Amino acid sequence: MSRVEKALAAASETRALRIGNGILNQVPELFKEQFTGKKAVVIADQTTFRVAGQTVYEELKAAGVEQENPFVFNDPELYAEYAFVDQLIAALQVHDAIPVAVGSGTINDLTKLASHLTGRPYMCVATAASMDGYTAFGASITADGAKQTFNCPAPQACLADVDIICKAPAEMTASGYADLFAKITAGADWILADCIGVEPIDQQAWSIVQDGLADALSDPQGVADGNPEAISKLIEGLMLGGFAMQWSKSSRPASGAEHQFSHLWNMEHFLNNGEHISHGFQVSLGTLAVTALFEQILKTPFNELDIDACCKAWPTSGELETEALQMFAGTDFPTIGAQEALAKYISREELAHQLKQFKDNWPEIHERLKNQIVPYEEAKRRLKLVGAPTEPEDIGMDRPRLRETFIRAQFIRRRYTVLDLAVRTGYLEKWLNGLFGKNGIWEIKN
Repeated sequence: MSRVEKALAAASETRALRIGNGILNQVPELFKEQFTGKKAVVIADQTTFRVAGQTVYEELKAAGVEQENPFVFNDPELYAEYAFVDQLIAALQVHDAIPVAVGSGTINDLTKLASHLTGRPYMCVATAASMDGYTAFGASITADGAKQTFNCPAPQACLADVDIICKAPAEMTASGYADLFAKITAGADWILADCIGVEPIDQQAWSIVQDGLADALSDPQGVADGNPEAISKLIEGLMLGGFAMQWSKSSRPASGAEHQFSHLWNMEHFLNNGEHISHGFQVSLGTLAVTALFEQILKTPFNELDIDACCKAWPTSGELETEALQMFAGTDFPTIGAQEALAKYISREELAHQLKQFKDNWPEIHERLKNQIVPYEEAKRRLKLVGAPTEPEDIGMDRPRLRETFIRAQFIRRRYTVLDLAVRTGYLEKWLNGLFGKNGIWEIKN
């Protein structure tokens, strides 16, 4: 049984996935197989309708599938924002057709949530290897000024024509490669959480994401060149990440501290020359930042950790709440830091127990992390090769802001990551000085 077949067997919502060259003409067959006797409606934007949506519409028509007129978003500033979900809901409410989302991240997320809120399944036709959300449970939508994940089912069927995906803009493919590369640091975060008993690794979800990850990331030059075999492995890896999230009903298998960097920048409305930065490009820098932090960890003698000193320095819940409220005062999300930090707060007694576990098992943890993490320079080489950003300046960010992100990102999600380890062991400042001080990777010069 292939990795995709195993993942489909574990998936709770997606029942069919086809990946191949020149398979757009298989859309009608797949639609009829999954939605017998149902009417279809193609959902696209102007670009994706031109690239594939028109063909999908004509193929469905030729195959005798009854359709509503395609719904094509015309806004040139289209992005995954709730106002566009409302637009699509209004269009879907006048009929019962099954949406066929033709596009990538934005179109898929908008269709996913609108389909759920109008009580119907949907199908997805992927047009770029740009992110892992195609087959994921949940849609990432901006609402009330903040990026939020709304619970909603993954597509019932998904088709990815590699010929079309190979022709997608290079920056979209680079974005997808970076999003897949993030599974390495996300896995390292899960190892940490597993080793101290915070969140045990789900072996099924772990296997779906991690087993073929090295192979899917092994040919960055091929990805950059649009090589069909390399692109096919990339899109498969991204789809598998979504299946793992379906299985676990959580983003834990595919998302760690590197995604917290991205989420924070979105929440802070960080732009590059007035333009939104793609999720994958944000995650590229986040992944390198977290990789550099893990390299600091691997050089730290945790067998000498002073647990009593860590516990003595640990704030009370009230002190932590005050700090979190001060940190995000004046933002669109003034209380999220307090909310999320308190949700994962532990007492000094619990901290002592947690750190003892970590210290006692450090040799084994060190080995597991060393085997998981791709060295910083190699990670940077591969990401640069595919065209993803590798320096904060590449996305218009200064180094002091990147340094501050290491501190602030830990407060916006209750998930245990390397950022929590840094805080709880008291090493965060030392490690950041190593990264941003004299001769550091991101030396800040006065």
